[in-house]
Amino acid sequence: MALVAGIDSSTQSCKVIIRDAGTGVLVRQGRAPHPEGTEVHPDVWWDALQDAIAQAGGLDDVAAVSVAGQQHGMVCLDADGAVVRPALLWNDTRSAGAAAQLIDKAGNGDAAAGARFWAQATGTVPVASLTLTKLHWLRDNEPENAARVAAVCLPHDWLSWRLAGYGPGSGTAGLDALVTDRSDASGTGYFSTAEGKYLPHLVAASLGHAPALPRVLGPLEAAGRTPAGSLLAAGAGDNAAAALGAGAGLGDVVMSLGTSGTVFAVSGTPAADETGLVAGFADAAGHYLPLVCTLNAARVFDATTELLGVDLAEFNRLAMSAQPGAGGLTLVPYFDGERTPNLPDATGSLHGITRANYTPANLARAAVEGVVCSLADGLAALLQQGVEAKRIVLVGGGAQAEAVQDAAARLLGVDVVVPQPGEYVADGAARQAAAALTGTFPEWLRAAVEHPAQKDDGGVLGRYRDLASRYA
Repeated sequence: MALVAGIDSSTQSCKVIIRDAGTGVLVRQGRAPHPEGTEVHPDVWWDALQDAIAQAGGLDDVAAVSVAGQQHGMVCLDADGAVVRPALLWNDTRSAGAAAQLIDKAGNGDAAAGARFWAQATGTVPVASLTLTKLHWLRDNEPENAARVAAVCLPHDWLSWRLAGYGPGSGTAGLDALVTDRSDASGTGYFSTAEGKYLPHLVAASLGHAPALPRVLGPLEAAGRTPAGSLLAAGAGDNAAAALGAGAGLGDVVMSLGTSGTVFAVSGTPAADETGLVAGFADAAGHYLPLVCTLNAARVFDATTELLGVDLAEFNRLAMSAQPGAGGLTLVPYFDGERTPNLPDATGSLHGITRANYTPANLARAAVEGVVCSLADGLAALLQQGVEAKRIVLVGGGAQAEAVQDAAARLLGVDVVVPQPGEYVADGAARQAAAALTGTFPEWLRAAVEHPAQKDDGGVLGRYRDLASRYA
């Protein structure tokens, strides 16, 4: 049997999944941690990858490999292929001011006009997470480092490059070998998702000169081979790989409840949302991946379980024991500020408290419903961009709770499917590696539980939206 490897180099860790290319059966796997922080030297990722590969039994017998990685991270290389400075990750916010400057400049002082320019040019209005804003920050704050930058790439690009045998000392030939894919390129802020091409003048304007950029591969193109002979697939950004791993296709909306929440759709048309709520990314299979991200998801459940003095299992039981609507309690879950809507300084709030409804069960239910309502607003933003939502694919650690599944079916207005838990990003990368071998994406079916759409019989969404609108 032919084996394929999928690699997920995330913010927290590196995971390696090795599967049978034809059936998708798991053969072996490995995992290694990454350090905390928003600024990391890429060598740390390489060391973790080597550790995870070793735990997974090596790659010598693997026919194809694909790397999926955290998006947006700025990896700068000098003319010799050496890393100029530690990478700034997606969650490094020091470039927030640079993002505002880019919008202001594009609109000649008119923020709305500037946002419209960026949405139409790239599909995404600049925020601190995007690579372009980090390059802008680098030019203004570390001009000597900025001047040394000969090439800019992303975390998955750099790891694929290293797996192909390149690294410090590779020189111009090495920089010319850098590759990426549409999904990750679309998160840089200097790639037109709609037209499928870089906008190098935007990079030059922010960095001060035009660096080399990785060649953009199609979904089934190969990036080369490892020294041992394994085929290297194009790779992908983490959300695009997760869509592949969850088996999402056109008309599917993936809703992920991790520490933060994401809502993204596989769409046949690109998005260009000048409000900035929807990021107009591409996917890893030739389509588009409009995406909304929230800061508050499963961490709200964690905070509520700690307050109630229970574990997650009891929290779920309590939430299921309450009636839909939590007796009139409504939680707006902006515990850590919020990204969608853009309210970084907001706090959460609990409304409708009476002596009768202020119970542990109702509080647990309100926490679940508040998070699902927040994600429902993300879904609404996608629908306003013309996205078709035939079903919701509910994934992530928080999605496994029965109370979350019940609330999603009641509040989202669309049928909900909950696939069997898994390493969706690494699995998606493995599926892409198999496609690079065979020329088509294999159908690796994952067992799932279906929840038909139900009626919002507690009036929850209306109450939530009335309260959340006051934050604006």
